[in-house]
Amino acid sequence: MSAASEKMGPEATPAPTGASGKEIGNGEGAMVEQSRSNGDDDIASEEVVDWAGEDDIEKPMNWKRNRKVKNIVVICYNTFLTPLGSTMFAPAIGQVMLTYHSSNPLLASFVVSVWVLGYFFGPLVLGPLSELYGRLPVYIICSGLFVLANVATALAPSLGSLIFFRFLAGTFGASPITLGAGTFGDLIKPQFRGSVIAVWSLGPLLGPILGPIAGGYLGEDAGWRWILLGVGCIATVIFQNETYPVILLERRAARVRKETGKENVTSALAGAKQKPSKAFLRSIVRPIRMLFLSPIVASLSIFQGIVYGMMYLLFTTFPLVFQSQYGFSTGTIGLTYLGMGFGSIVGLVWCGVWSDKLYKKKAAEGGGAWKAEYRLLPLIFGGLFIPVGLFWYGWAAQAKVHWIIPIIGTAFTGVGVNMVMMCIITYIIDSYPLYEASASGALTAVRSLIGALVPLFGRSMYQGLGLGWGNSLLGFLALALCPLPWHFFLYGERIRTSSRFQVKM
Repeated sequence: MSAASEKMGPEATPAPTGASGKEIGNGEGAMVEQSRSNGDDDIASEEVVDWAGEDDIEKPMNWKRNRKVKNIVVICYNTFLTPLGSTMFAPAIGQVMLTYHSSNPLLASFVVSVWVLGYFFGPLVLGPLSELYGRLPVYIICSGLFVLANVATALAPSLGSLIFFRFLAGTFGASPITLGAGTFGDLIKPQFRGSVIAVWSLGPLLGPILGPIAGGYLGEDAGWRWILLGVGCIATVIFQNETYPVILLERRAARVRKETGKENVTSALAGAKQKPSKAFLRSIVRPIRMLFLSPIVASLSIFQGIVYGMMYLLFTTFPLVFQSQYGFSTGTIGLTYLGMGFGSIVGLVWCGVWSDKLYKKKAAEGGGAWKAEYRLLPLIFGGLFIPVGLFWYGWAAQAKVHWIIPIIGTAFTGVGVNMVMMCIITYIIDSYPLYEASASGALTAVRSLIGALVPLFGRSMYQGLGLGWGNSLLGFLALALCPLPWHFFLYGERIRTSSRFQVKM
């Protein structure tokens, strides 16, 4: 089914009735109720279109399995593909600098990390746009612009233009990372959400890890890159569907207005009427408001950002450690990232299964036993893997023991990093329904800004402290952050529901 011309549901259901009992003949399961009177007797009250119950077949959570799977697969593919480009450049950066006649080491690091800087600006705009115009248009437009930005990067006439086009590629490539959490919040019921988010989270975490391997072995043959990019763009247009409930209900309301001739029909999820320019501005500033006015979003964004920065900081040491100390070639050095990759998979599977089992257990207890803060339970223990891995890797590399020992240390770090990412994302989705994309955009923006800037200072830190104490400094910082999830587990619900911290959306 083409995403551009999709119909809203595969089957018809009995026509709904309005508050007066009169049928509204749209034949697609809309329920129209008399409500929302403005208190003026001279003006008719609005008729509100809502889902035809929790089992409405047009509600994305109730779509057929194959329709859901198509959307999930395309989003996961693109979420893996775009971060792959953030580090794919790393093994060939020396050759790139020679091509453009530059020897500035800071600039060389920036060529790699500027892609991640695009992940800072993109989410602040893309998340709100998806809540204003829908997920699908943002996915399609950004997918096409992402391909064009990569083509421009390959043809860049100067180092400055190459950096600029890599920034644009990162900005447009941020769409599946930014919108994925919100899309899965639309599609997946809470009891299955943890496992699906775990699979999706492999993209932004394994992409940067596998990027150097792909760049090291396949760097000379650029054809495969265009195939990967083209497949992602075409699949987005053909297989993805709109999932945002606000947009879907508004479409349903528009059909009812057209079929009945009534102009006072509106969606149950529609906000207050306002000018398009004002609605656009309000949407754009939403992630920033959440960052500054919500203690939960602000604290967890910084926590996630610091952990993400640590991962990228470790990446900057791999060429020094494994090429200089252990004599690995440009191609084989990429394989050293697999230790963290293995740990990432372990962390995601463990966290996803644990999270969903916990949800089902609490749901079975009944009486509203489930709360979003239970998503943080795995993180309380999983976060401890990060300092363990940092201490292990740092002192093993400092002592120059067998190369497998520091790689094992990175696996522990991978477990912890991915549990942090996974738990925080699922917690945010459960805490901010309808605005998951904006909240996720705030998380992604802060995480990416720190991930882009921290590696620029990593070389000087390791030169001053060495691998042992340099990584120990990071380990102590990670250890200091470990009580934060416990704090939000205990007090998060109170903070979320407090009128003092309510963010006006």
